[in-house]
Amino acid sequence: MFCYQCQEAAKGVGCEKVGVCGKQPEVAVIQDMLIYVAKGVSVYAHAGFKNGIRSKEADLFVFDALFTTITNANFDYVAIRKKVMEGFELRDSLRKIIEAKGIKFDEASFESAVWTPSSIEDLDSKALTVGVLSTENEDVRSLRELVVYGLKGMAAYGMHALHLGYLEDDIFDFTYRALVTVQNDAATADELTALVLETGKYGVQVMALLDKAHNETYGSPEITKVNIGVGTRPGILISGHDLKDIEQLLEQSENSGVDIYTHSEMLPAHYYPKLKKYKHLFGNYGNAWWKQHEEFESFNGPVLFTTNCIVPPKKSSTYAERVYTTGSSGFTGFPHIEADPITGKKDFSAIIEHAAKCPAPTAIEQGEITGGFAHNQVMLLADKVVDAVKSGAIKKFFVMAGCDGRMKNREYYTDFASALPMDTVILTAGCAKFRYNKLQLGDIGGIPRVLDAGQCNDSYSLAMIALKLKEVFELKDINELPIAYNIAWYEQKAVIVLLALLALGVKNIHLGPTLPAFLSPNVANVLVNNFGIAPIGEVEADVELLMNA
Repeated sequence: MFCYQCQEAAKGVGCEKVGVCGKQPEVAVIQDMLIYVAKGVSVYAHAGFKNGIRSKEADLFVFDALFTTITNANFDYVAIRKKVMEGFELRDSLRKIIEAKGIKFDEASFESAVWTPSSIEDLDSKALTVGVLSTENEDVRSLRELVVYGLKGMAAYGMHALHLGYLEDDIFDFTYRALVTVQNDAATADELTALVLETGKYGVQVMALLDKAHNETYGSPEITKVNIGVGTRPGILISGHDLKDIEQLLEQSENSGVDIYTHSEMLPAHYYPKLKKYKHLFGNYGNAWWKQHEEFESFNGPVLFTTNCIVPPKKSSTYAERVYTTGSSGFTGFPHIEADPITGKKDFSAIIEHAAKCPAPTAIEQGEITGGFAHNQVMLLADKVVDAVKSGAIKKFFVMAGCDGRMKNREYYTDFASALPMDTVILTAGCAKFRYNKLQLGDIGGIPRVLDAGQCNDSYSLAMIALKLKEVFELKDINELPIAYNIAWYEQKAVIVLLALLALGVKNIHLGPTLPAFLSPNVANVLVNNFGIAPIGEVEADVELLMNA
């Protein structure tokens, strides 16, 4: 295996024996094969799209393949291999449709469009040859993978929008076109660089669409105090990002005597009017994803993963028998709850019945945290914010969005937030907030110094806030605003957020705790020279540098 798609790539280079995330070699290579067959499906889906032929099956398959292979989402070798075989069947059915329409194109130049396994052994053998290192030139490899990882993050957000009935055809076609281009040996470095930036542009479109889907379906987020203690009734802990999943779980458990608690990136569910109306949406339990080994033990009830952020349980854990997965997530041995293929509805009765037999959660903290500062709410505070900036009460905003992780060097972000002057405000989204959202940082004239917009996909809200401030202050360039960017990354959803910010013209982003291993020196130099991307340094020096930027 070789995998370097996440921030924890071994030795800052790549995982070769087993993933730091816990991914085993056989899972890594079958995930490579899933991306390979998704590229093959894309060859025909893109050709069909150009000729007025749409395939909803291809849309769903390719997005699911990309989502399944993001870090910490799916560790189930058998389930992923099944998806691979379904992909070959879909690819071949698309080929027949294309051929029947008399559409001509050079499919033979794309191996993924024509290679077919003769057996499972043949499949497994081929899977060893189609991974990242099959591209020999490190700069081409870097650009190809940067596009693919951006597409993985984009597909993750796109799947959530799709589940709510929102997604646009051109987003799928761009995904097909991008997956065709990255396997085309004739594509130049300049063409791939342009494709990287175009991926960011479509990332903005997908996040805007998901924002619309969430707001129109569940109401605009409201400033909300969320309980971080526990009640006396049994509970279900729901993790991940998919709001449709928590909506269905809340509906089905309403009169069951079981409370629902959010975990990590599901915390923002509390901010939406249509979800917070459920009285048994009790509170948020725990912190970011990487602490689940200890926190799931003390929760006592079942846990539902709706998306990525699974940490393989230790052999000594007792909570593993209480974990369920759904959607694109999966882990060998965890029961998986499928959606009805026609209605999209899921039956959560098994996990609800399981919860009813469990003791109530054990408290690990008390109190409340406040969030819900998405762009609509901040716009309501716009006059107060503008006055605070004009008066000098607020000197600078710091965007500290992104991911959290288990490495000790991520303590930097807690220390950085604590070291910021009292006349600064932190704009955050994603699980990175768990590094500082429980600090007592106070407020500025009633404006909290930590404004939590929500999930990592809600980084779009932070961009909307910046663009609105640019308009209010009548500035020509978004980079003239008193906003600095110090972003933490971990996996591929953070990659698409970064590319989206670049597409919006944002420059001088500090990125950490380490720069991506998949950036070759030459590609890294392009980002540094053209966009001012920089690694983090020492806390005090970075605070001074960014305050004066």
